[in-house]
Amino acid sequence: MKLRYLGLGRMTTLAGLILVGLGCQRVCAEPQPYIEPEYGPRYYQGDEETRLGRAHFLHGDYGLAEAHFQSAVEINPRNGAAWIGLAASYDRIGRFDLADRAYRRARQLTGANYVILNNHGYSYMLRGDRRRARVLLYRANERAPNDPTILNNISILDSGQGYFSGIWP
Repeated sequence: MKLRYLGLGRMTTLAGLILVGLGCQRVCAEPQPYIEPEYGPRYYQGDEETRLGRAHFLHGDYGLAEAHFQSAVEINPRNGAAWIGLAASYDRIGRFDLADRAYRRARQLTGANYVILNNHGYSYMLRGDRRRARVLLYRANERAPNDPTILNNISILDSGQGYFSGIWP
């Protein structure tokens, strides 16, 4: 056997290394605390209110949507998505003065992206202001040329038809 030739000192060293190795496996096998990566999803104050606002908006409950979006922007004034939702809700209940303010705030926070430009253009369509609607919708189309919502809004505007003309006094 080869162990006979190692000698007592070497066997002790070898046994010590084996025990240290076993000890390391035990320590290393313990669960480590989870550290959320910086790029992962995060929860911000007001996210639940924003989610509820979207749900009510999609169901056509624009008054409830407005209330939840308003709550979301009060909790977190830098929530751009909530400002966009609030503006769209104001459009649907006919409060265009408040919608314009909300669109301005959303633009300050997120920039003039195609979503804001499209929504604001649609807002002007609802008011019957075809000139302003056209400018904003075409600017939105420059930023997202194949977006079906923008293309649909432009086609409604160009056709001269739609429920938006004269809906609000």
